[in-house]
Amino acid sequence: MRIMHAERRGGPEVLTLAEVPDPVPGPGHTLVDVEAAGLNFADVERLTGSYLPPALPFVPGSEVVGRTADGRRVLAFAERAYATKALVEDPLEIPEELPAGAALALLVQGLTAWHLVRTAARVAPGESVVVNAAAGGVGHLAVQLARESGAARVIGTASTAGKRDLVLELGADAAIDGAADGYAGRVLEANGGAPVDVVLDAVGGPVFDAALHALAPFGRLITYGASGGADPRPIDPGLLSERSIAVGGYWLGAHLRRPGSNAAAPLKELIELTLSGRLRPTTGAEYELTQAGQALADLAARRTVGKVILRNR
Repeated sequence: MRIMHAERRGGPEVLTLAEVPDPVPGPGHTLVDVEAAGLNFADVERLTGSYLPPALPFVPGSEVVGRTADGRRVLAFAERAYATKALVEDPLEIPEELPAGAALALLVQGLTAWHLVRTAARVAPGESVVVNAAAGGVGHLAVQLARESGAARVIGTASTAGKRDLVLELGADAAIDGAADGYAGRVLEANGGAPVDVVLDAVGGPVFDAALHALAPFGRLITYGASGGADPRPIDPGLLSERSIAVGGYWLGAHLRRPGSNAAAPLKELIELTLSGRLRPTTGAEYELTQAGQALADLAARRTVGKVILRNR
C-alpha cells in the first residue's frame, strides 16, 4: 500500500511517498481501503512536534472514509490515515449518498460541535448562544446545532464580511465582528441589549476575557481552543460568583477516552440531519494522496475553506 510519511520533524514539506506492506488487523481493528482521509490543523502540529509529538517515521491523519473487505462503506477514526489502507476501530457504516467530505466534517469537527452544544454548554430551548469563530470547522456546525437545540437567538462572530455572510446563510440571527475591542458591546447589541446565556469560544486571549463580560447571570462560557493566543490573566472568582456564571472547557479527545463513551449515537444524528438538509457541513478542496504536503501547507496558511480531504482515486 502507499503512505505519505515523515522521517523527520518539520513542516508539510517533509512528507514523502512510500510503499509499505499492508497492515495486519489485530483484535478490535478492521482494515479498510481508504476512500478519503480528513485533514486537521493538528496534523501540521504533530509533524512539527509542537503537539503530541509522534515517534518517527510518522504517518499523519486520524479520520477516514473507507470500505471494508465485505463491502461496507464506513466512517472511522484511524491511525496512519494518509494512506491507501488503514486500520480503524469501531467503524460506523454510512450511506453511499453521503459525500466523503461531508462525512469527514462530521467526525472530529461535528462531534466536537455536538458535544459543545449538548454536553458542555447544555443549551436549553429559549436561550441565546454566541459562537465565536462561527465560520470555522467547528463553529459553523455549532451555529446550526444550537438552532436545532432550540436556541432562541444564535449570534456568530467572524473576522470578515464574507465569513459573516456565510454565518447568516447557515441560520444565525446575527453575525458580528469578533475582535476583542468592543466585543461585549456588539454582543449585547446583537442580542437586543441583553447579555447572553452561552458563549462557545475557540479564540481565547482577550476575546475570552471580553466574552465573560457578555454573559447573563447563570451564563456559561465554554472554551475549546485558543487560536487568538493564551490569556495569562487569571479569572476573577468574584466575577463568577457575583453573577453566577460558569467557565468550562471541552476537548473531544478526552471525551472519547472516557470509559463507556460512544460516538455512534451523535454521529448517526449528525448524518441524519445532514441527509435531511437541516445540517450543512462546509466542504472544501480535495487533493490526491500524493499532494498531502501541499494540502497541509494550504491548510496552515488559511488558503482553504471547509473540510479539506485527501482522496484516493
